[in-house]
Amino acid sequence: MASSVVGIDIGSSSLRAVELIDAAKARPTLVRYAELPLPEGAASRGEVLEPNTVASALKRLWSLGGFKSKNVVLGMGNQRVLARDLTVPKMSIERIRESLPFQVQEMLPVPVADALLDFYPVSESVGESGPVVNGLLVAAIKEAVLGNVRATRLAGLTTVDVDLIPFALSRVLVSRPKVAGTVALVEIGSDTTCVLVAREGVPQFVRIIPTGGNDLTEALHVELEIEVGEAERIKRRLGLASEVATVEDHRAVEIIYRVTSELLNSLRNTINYYVNTRQPDVVGQVIVTGGGATLHGLPEALAEMTRLPVVVGDPLSSFALSRTLKADDLRMRRSGLSVALGLAVGSGS
Repeated sequence: MASSVVGIDIGSSSLRAVELIDAAKARPTLVRYAELPLPEGAASRGEVLEPNTVASALKRLWSLGGFKSKNVVLGMGNQRVLARDLTVPKMSIERIRESLPFQVQEMLPVPVADALLDFYPVSESVGESGPVVNGLLVAAIKEAVLGNVRATRLAGLTTVDVDLIPFALSRVLVSRPKVAGTVALVEIGSDTTCVLVAREGVPQFVRIIPTGGNDLTEALHVELEIEVGEAERIKRRLGLASEVATVEDHRAVEIIYRVTSELLNSLRNTINYYVNTRQPDVVGQVIVTGGGATLHGLPEALAEMTRLPVVVGDPLSSFALSRTLKADDLRMRRSGLSVALGLAVGSGS
């Protein structure tokens, strides 16, 4: 019997989940997916604030999507998670992980005892004292992770893994499609934007920017003195429009351009930082995904800002689709499914 696992993307305003069969295969099958809104205040920036409320929503999500598996993978990718370069003496990955609490306290904003630590090896080289392993330290605030796990447990689900969202995204948009060269992967979510640079499919650099699509909605809501729902509709309708017909739309577009330019500048500076510190490595293209990437005109604006080719990632390219799913509906939602798909497929890695 084929094994299945569910990847859950917990956002500030919604839950998304996908179920895969045989995640370890070269081309897993997507068999189920569902999405539900979350009550305001139940979660923020991917962190569960009200476990009982989120647990109730998860139960409804399971009923809506008809999910068969209760084994789930969660993601973390907000400001309570950091990823930093770290070089350690060469040893087994098990020994490296055991040694982390004694090596990284100065890199952390909290005591080691309050953090969950992991190490992602990238390359090997020779340092002044002998062979070393170069990689990424991943540290998450324990309280934030356990809060999310608690919500799934209250819903009757079993968390089999917690993964860093940028790593999950790189699997479905870079590694599995075998994107060659050095690429910058940008996921624009509701409250945060994740940037991962990969070389030949191997993650080299991660940054999480505390800005997302909700910042734009909030700016429209406050400055135009309109309801949040109307601000969201205006954002989606206009995007980075070059021409508008009314004075009201002109004012809205000015706000959209100003707020979006701040994010685009942060993305350009992040990519430039990588290039300047990793010479002679050069980023060849940018892959964008996430709900914020669907803003009209954003890929083109990012290409102009970075002077790099920008493509919208297709997370479905490496998956077979069950015949019971509506393929056209899935493709329309594909940018929003990237995180959940990456988390689910990671369970088979």
